[in-house]
Amino acid sequence: MTVSNPTAEGIPLASARGRWLVAATALGSGIAFLDSTVVNIALPAIRRDLGGGLTAQQWVVDGYLLTLSALLLLGGALGDRYGRRRIFVLGLVGFAVVSALCGVAQSASELVIARIAQGVFGALLVPGSLALLDASIVPEDRGRAVGAWAGLSGVSTALGPFVGGWFVDAVSWRLVFFINIPLAAAAIVIAVRRLPENAGAIARTLDWLGALLVTLGLSGVIYALIEMPSAGATSANVAAAITGAACLIAFFALEARHPMPMLPLGIFRSAQFSGANLTTFAVYAALGGAFFLLALQLQQSMGYSALEAGAATLPVTIIMLVLSPRMGALARRPRWPMTIGPIAAGIGVGLLARVIPGRGYVDTVLPATVVFGIGLAVTVTPLTSTVLASVREEQIGVASGVNNAVARFAGLLAVAVLPAAAGIEYGAFGLGPGFSRAMLISGLLCIVGGGISYVTIDRGMPVRHIAQPAVDHGCADPALREAEISK
Repeated sequence: MTVSNPTAEGIPLASARGRWLVAATALGSGIAFLDSTVVNIALPAIRRDLGGGLTAQQWVVDGYLLTLSALLLLGGALGDRYGRRRIFVLGLVGFAVVSALCGVAQSASELVIARIAQGVFGALLVPGSLALLDASIVPEDRGRAVGAWAGLSGVSTALGPFVGGWFVDAVSWRLVFFINIPLAAAAIVIAVRRLPENAGAIARTLDWLGALLVTLGLSGVIYALIEMPSAGATSANVAAAITGAACLIAFFALEARHPMPMLPLGIFRSAQFSGANLTTFAVYAALGGAFFLLALQLQQSMGYSALEAGAATLPVTIIMLVLSPRMGALARRPRWPMTIGPIAAGIGVGLLARVIPGRGYVDTVLPATVVFGIGLAVTVTPLTSTVLASVREEQIGVASGVNNAVARFAGLLAVAVLPAAAGIEYGAFGLGPGFSRAMLISGLLCIVGGGISYVTIDRGMPVRHIAQPAVDHGCADPALREAEISK
């Protein structure tokens, strides 16, 4: 079945429609990304109001990331099948409703359940936003459009701690969730009035069983990883781990045989696509784990208020805002920015090990966040463009879903594993020496991501247009490659 595309020739980025398109997609995905980080700074206040220790705080973060990472693949496939704008708007509506439920939660368990539901709708937003952008903007403008999207979406992630801190101190942690409602409403209005519809060219048989298996698999494994450090290897925890592992094995076996898999394993035959996703995992695991623990360290070990703790990471926001939109040109030769960027970000995370009681902001937090922000800004846009450039046109939604699922799963796993791996035992005086160990582990992981990029990026032949001479020029940016091909 072929679906007509009214924007087959593309929309210029400089046009009014192009600007509205970037605004709507960045706002929609930004809301989902914002909720990955904004809650971190509110965790101590949530704990005071709703109860629970470190385990409850982990679940408030990981409940959202669990369904978000598990269902992003299905979200991309739904957009390809039923129309990217339609699924994008559905995700916005659901996200707003569930955000309200998060805001009125009266117990930690109610909040965790609402966060799990929030992740379901977030999984419809993220892949649809980037797929809409890449499929609608004219080829010669796509590099800059992706750069603008990555910058604005990245800023929303980095801005989360500051916004959350202000909300917590000025009003209540509940405003962290209520703010999503007007933001989602604005994105819905823009999407309905201004965005074109882009549906996939191939009718999909949706892989519902695969979605169920991967969700159950991740749920079981993450449950065990979070609960075992405090509760031990109880029968329930062991059963969850075994069941989760079995479901994940069954998921990959199913995907290898399914005629229209949610995760087409053949997509990983591209060394460039696989390498970019491994780099994504390393960078976002470091980001997710480090900033989860930094928010707790600043407030519960060093006495920062929520606003002060949020403002502490503001340099990352400023650097992302200034540099990310200018990084599109680096996508022409992504190997070096994707090598140097993660290494710089890893050094910045490692410097956070010096953030301990008795030390000042200017000599510890500030230099670490500046170095990390520069590294992240250099990395994000070339990374995003490389992922999209490595797949065929009809796989854009799936590729976007895979990459974003990898990023969210990395943060999910880091929040579950890093406290125990670093020996953090939360007590009356905060996180203890385990915090510094956790920062060093995260920094090393990020540096490994840079090494992976050096080995893999530009050494594997991109899947899309593999017979075209543009590939021989090492052109990984989809906009530039399409422009060369059109010549």
